[in-house]
Amino acid sequence: MADTEAEVSASADAAADTVKASVIGVKAMAGYPGESAADAEALRAKAAVGRAAEAVKAAAARNRRPFGDMVLHAPQTLRALVRADEIWLVGLAAVVGCIAGLMVVTMNIASQELHRVLFHIGAQQRLSGMTAIDPWRAMLVPSLGGLALGLFGLALARWWPRRAVDPIEANALFGGRMSLNDSLILTGQTILSTGVGASVGLEAGYTQIGASIASRLGRSFRVRRNDLRLLVGCGAAGAIGAAFNGPLTGAFYAFELVIGTYSIANLAPVVVASITAIAVDRWLLGDTGGFDLNLPTTIPAFDYLPVLALGMISALFGIAIMRGVTLVEEVFRRSGVPSWLRPAVGGAVVGSLALVTPQVLSSGHGALHVGIDAPYSLMFVGGLLLLKSLASAISIGSGFRGGLFFASLFLGALLGKLFAAALAMLTTTQVLPGVVCAVVGMSGVATAIVGGPFTMSFMALESTGSLPLTIAVLAASVVSAVTVRRIFGYSFATWRFHLRGEAIRSAVDVGWMRNLTVGRMMRRDLRTVRADTTITAFRRDYPLGATQRVIAVDASDRYAGIVLVAEAHAADITAARIGDILHYPKTFLLPQMPVKDAIAAFETAESDALAVLDSTEQGRVLGLLTEQYALRRYSEELDRRRRELSGE
Repeated sequence: MADTEAEVSASADAAADTVKASVIGVKAMAGYPGESAADAEALRAKAAVGRAAEAVKAAAARNRRPFGDMVLHAPQTLRALVRADEIWLVGLAAVVGCIAGLMVVTMNIASQELHRVLFHIGAQQRLSGMTAIDPWRAMLVPSLGGLALGLFGLALARWWPRRAVDPIEANALFGGRMSLNDSLILTGQTILSTGVGASVGLEAGYTQIGASIASRLGRSFRVRRNDLRLLVGCGAAGAIGAAFNGPLTGAFYAFELVIGTYSIANLAPVVVASITAIAVDRWLLGDTGGFDLNLPTTIPAFDYLPVLALGMISALFGIAIMRGVTLVEEVFRRSGVPSWLRPAVGGAVVGSLALVTPQVLSSGHGALHVGIDAPYSLMFVGGLLLLKSLASAISIGSGFRGGLFFASLFLGALLGKLFAAALAMLTTTQVLPGVVCAVVGMSGVATAIVGGPFTMSFMALESTGSLPLTIAVLAASVVSAVTVRRIFGYSFATWRFHLRGEAIRSAVDVGWMRNLTVGRMMRRDLRTVRADTTITAFRRDYPLGATQRVIAVDASDRYAGIVLVAEAHAADITAARIGDILHYPKTFLLPQMPVKDAIAAFETAESDALAVLDSTEQGRVLGLLTEQYALRRYSEELDRRRRELSGE
């Protein structure tokens, strides 16, 4: 504010000096005593200096950015190599993977240290894998942690009123551009949420920080739009690959969810980023390994029927979880509880659930590894499934930051075990083992909530090493994905976008459609005519062949309609003024309209050209856009995106 006031003051001083110099110059020419041309020139010089200083300050203000938003560009030689040679882009992806792996390790250590200090557990113990914790810690830590998170959010709303852009949203709408400042804040909130025991996972923070760092590096190398989107996918691939110790899991997470498509040209950078991230994770923490399970060597064809049924049930359960989160948010909104206090209330509820079992706390890593093959009773599994579902929905719905990735894996494993127990009660023949149903349910629910059937299938393969089980998981994941798409239509991330009003179904790049606006495509070199002009005068000024259409305005220069020149020259016309033969008086375009909206307006109006106005209220004519040109530009951009996807 102070800089703005200083600039306004400097501008006013310069303008005053200019006016004063002009007055002195006039007086000097008129022979006024004490006034000279030299004084006038001095004041003009002073005004020029003031304007120059003002321009420098304005330029400095435009270039002044917060610390985290400053982009330090790489040397020009390196930028040229990355833009020109695919191998160098792969090298940059390897750097992204190393940093993403380091961030995953850092976040894991920070979260585990919070668990150790706040819940007083051992360094090698997992919070959700504990059989019991101190009751007062179970109640106080989530509620007080939620209060701290709410107060922090209240301060952010006042001093940093910005929303972090998700990697999927960044690639879909903004060409891969993400703010590192916003992502660091979101990552810190995610660590705090998980650290105080909220039933959320770190995976959203992993992908957020990995993708935002990749975006920053890509912008420093000034890569092309499509390459920047690819690097964002590399950051997410490295983060998920390191988190689950699975290079294929990380790579296909990027392809299915963050990049939106798979192509041969994108394969090398994404896979390299995932592998290097895992290498960093193993170097720092060691090989954590997957599940050590006693799995069957084959799965009979007849057993695929319950597998497919479990996939459909998993989809319905995933939809219920997503709806449950929305329902909790709606309950909190209608309750009148201030937004900054909601995490504390949600933390208190989660803490009360933890008094029953600590397995509802945090993301559920420890609980999943302990319970995936444990001989739990049917009642215990059903109760834990209900409690964990409530804890996850309440945590997200009350305002804790994090994701449902790992929580969906734990919930799916519980659902699979419950399905296996119910199946054993209904039939006397040999049924699928509970551990097989647990892995299938784990992947089916995760596919429903997170999306990505191939991602979950490769996760099953890399965590169990069983190819027959992976085939069953793939079948169930496909059924789950199809069921969710037909019944619900969204994953958890895209459902959140839908609730905010963004029509995003995937990370496929649609941002160019918003950038290709009517204002960028319209013609500005056009003449207008008054609506009260006579037909005779119009025929004289606009003979046949001169143009096809003319825009008419009223006495206040507001848009009135479009005159078709051929119609005005028709022999049987009886109108005296062109205002009587105007077309589309209520149909027009606005400069901020994207090309898809413009094409829809042409189809609705059944017109091959429409006027472009500055606003609905003012009604001033800015230009003209034809349907033919809009369709041509739209087709050119579509073809360009197709060539980018195919690597041409």
